[in-house]
Amino acid sequence: MKKMFVKTGDTVQVLSGKSKGVQGEVIAVSPAEDKVIVKKVNIVTKHIKPSKVGETGGLVEVESALYASKVQLVCPKCNEATRVGHKKGGIRVCKKCGNEF
Repeated sequence: MKKMFVKTGDTVQVLSGKSKGVQGEVIAVSPAEDKVIVKKVNIVTKHIKPSKVGETGGLVEVESALYASKVQLVCPKCNEATRVGHKKGGIRVCKKCGNEF
């Protein structure tokens, strides 16, 4: 499995695509596909079929996955999108201000 620089619950900024510049929280991470799902970003419309009697189907808007390379971690201290460095013990470090997170 590939190791990811982003974890669930991190705040990230989208670098490209229709949601460019938008910041959001990571909901799910898929290391096997190298993709992330970000809250309120990359919204797509899905057609839902009613599964039970009395349940309504229709169009539902949900977040779709993005490639991890299209997002960049936002540092909680300097509040800017930044690359991630690593210290011993797996501690992530902001490349701009040196803050550990």
